[in-house]
Amino acid sequence: MKSPNLKLSKTAENLIGSEIRKIAGAVNERIEKGEKIYNLTIGDFSPKVFPIPAEMKEEIIKAYNENLTNYPTGEGMLNLRKSVSEFIKDRGGFDYKPEEILIGSGARPLTYTIFKTIVDPGDVVIYPAPSWNNICYVQLSDAKGIAIETSSENNFVPTAADLKPYIKDAVLLALNSPLNPSGTLIKKEALKEIIDLVVEENKRRGENQKPLYIFYDMIYWILTFDGVKHYNPVDLNPEIRDYIIFVDGISKCFAATGVRLGWAFGPKAIICKMNTILAHIGAWSPKPEQVAVGRYLARKNDVDRFFTEFKNEIVTRLKIFYDEFKNLKSKGFNVDAISPQGAIYLTVKIDLSGLKTSDGNVLKTTEDITKYILEDAKMALVPFYAFGSPKESKWFRLSVGTCSMDDAKQAAISLRESLMRLNK
Repeated sequence: MKSPNLKLSKTAENLIGSEIRKIAGAVNERIEKGEKIYNLTIGDFSPKVFPIPAEMKEEIIKAYNENLTNYPTGEGMLNLRKSVSEFIKDRGGFDYKPEEILIGSGARPLTYTIFKTIVDPGDVVIYPAPSWNNICYVQLSDAKGIAIETSSENNFVPTAADLKPYIKDAVLLALNSPLNPSGTLIKKEALKEIIDLVVEENKRRGENQKPLYIFYDMIYWILTFDGVKHYNPVDLNPEIRDYIIFVDGISKCFAATGVRLGWAFGPKAIICKMNTILAHIGAWSPKPEQVAVGRYLARKNDVDRFFTEFKNEIVTRLKIFYDEFKNLKSKGFNVDAISPQGAIYLTVKIDLSGLKTSDGNVLKTTEDITKYILEDAKMALVPFYAFGSPKESKWFRLSVGTCSMDDAKQAAISLRESLMRLNK
């Protein structure tokens, strides 16, 4: 029988899948077969280890019991937008009114909507590498993406000097802090230099050229540790306010990845256009969740208590791994780690090139190393090349969202024992 002609759009034919989900899926298959794997790959949470706040769950159940199951308002329920407005101002000094806030079913559709609102086919979008999923949104927008390679010396965050050669023709700069995958933040001085650079570029362009906008992903901004601070770009240079759109939500800071509720905020004119596009996609967060989260955010003492406990649990796990990597480095292994700054990730270096396994195989590539760590230490990590770094990079993302405290300790021991089994 002749196969049907399934030629599709260029977007569908060429769009790459998620390398992270591919790796995590292979790991989960092994776990489902009963194999003990320390799965440190995916940026998600185990509800058994990190459940959503009890009070949020209570409010969601209450909203469903009130039968609030019809369509929400297109821009998002007013009580939620008011609560978000207060939440971001109280905790970060972001002064945005409810009409400058748009609710969506998580950060992803809002991110897509930002790209579709600003980027025309062929436009230039610049973003750092490694970074999460920017290349896919570039493809979905039929844009020209320029990945700016970053380095461990700068904690894998971009600098103004890195970006300057590429901004002249760009219409969108994608930034993320704390950064996925590195868990590092853009420091105040470095962020101000980037913001000032964009402001000056827009002054150069004048009225007849599309401005350079910033898409600022701050989905992890609450999760900062040990005095590290997340800065509001508008505080550093108020002139950027007309050219920056933020994305945030409950998925990471409240361990609520499956509840699907996010928000974007920025200039009202841009938010209105985004709302029009989002309406056609229909990517609204369910009305009960919207009403519930609006009520929950107003319970400020409950939110404070959750953040205190949650952040302590996250950073304690990150430090278990950080301390072990520093211990291994002191013993002469070619490994390293960047101290925990934010998010649920630790940036780790594992360079085992040239070492031999117990059966005599020589480890050469990053893929060899990834496979050895999985097979021997039973530890699953995501190499930075999955986020756009060079294939030969020996840096990895380690995520603690699904591991218990005991698993973190046992995984660290397992890694140590695995590395000690290698031979020169």
